[in-house]
Amino acid sequence: MLNELLPERISKALDNIKYSSLCELRLRAESPIVVNSMGKNYYLKDDCISENIEGSLSVSMGVLQSTMQKLSKYSLYSINDQLIDGYISYDGGIRVGVCGEVVSNDGKVKTIKNISSLNFRFPHEIRNCSLGIYQYIYDGDIKNTLIISPPGAGKTTMLRDILYQLSTRLNLINILVVDERQELTNLFDGKEISKVQNVDVYDNCSKKFAFNNGIRSMKPDVIVTDEINIDRDIDDIENALTSGVKVFASIHASSVFELKSKKGMKDIIDKGLFDRYIVLSCANGIGTIEGVYNQNLKLIGV
Repeated sequence: MLNELLPERISKALDNIKYSSLCELRLRAESPIVVNSMGKNYYLKDDCISENIEGSLSVSMGVLQSTMQKLSKYSLYSINDQLIDGYISYDGGIRVGVCGEVVSNDGKVKTIKNISSLNFRFPHEIRNCSLGIYQYIYDGDIKNTLIISPPGAGKTTMLRDILYQLSTRLNLINILVVDERQELTNLFDGKEISKVQNVDVYDNCSKKFAFNNGIRSMKPDVIVTDEINIDRDIDDIENALTSGVKVFASIHASSVFELKSKKGMKDIIDKGLFDRYIVLSCANGIGTIEGVYNQNLKLIGV
């Protein structure tokens, strides 16, 4: 696994892990390698994963720098727009979080250098995982829906299946996917790995660009997007919600109470712009549905 990026010993060790259970791979300079399998962290060893640190594999700073070069296809400049946001998109929808020395000028991040940590996050398509909530998001009318979860609790996987269900169940609706971080559709070189019907994709661009241009030029019935940034995206989201376009989106929070405390969300909630709020957790495994709430944040399903 990741043979083209990582030293052979590490890639062979990863081959012992079933891909469907692999959530994350964390590489830290001069530190043991940690993998997250089925929502639980383990140390990586040559022939197994274990909670025991003894005999675990590690990586050097040099390996991290080499991996960065390969991730960028030997052109760090070409990925700098992603790098300043702390991540790199890789083939197959894999997203790599990046930590290191942040270079700034006049308070604006210019790049990250001397990389000290890489966190590979592996996407998974779990077909039909959204069926438990489908009755709440479509009852003859498509409901504006916000998926709420802490990081790693399955919101992108849920959104991906909602996209599939809408595109295959509702004939000839136009769906616009705003895939800022190349995770929802796994679009690379103009080809979708997980092909769905009647879908147009804005890939690797800001939500502002995609929302402003997409509503005017693509005339979508539905927009699907991941990970709202309150400070940066909320005005564009509100504009879409009040333009006759249905919106499915996600946001980081662990509960509706935490959501209400986020600056910028109070106005959206008070106006009742989202019809459904769906809260996910890892309580009984990744993607556990904690609750479905209506536009007034009243619990209507679990």
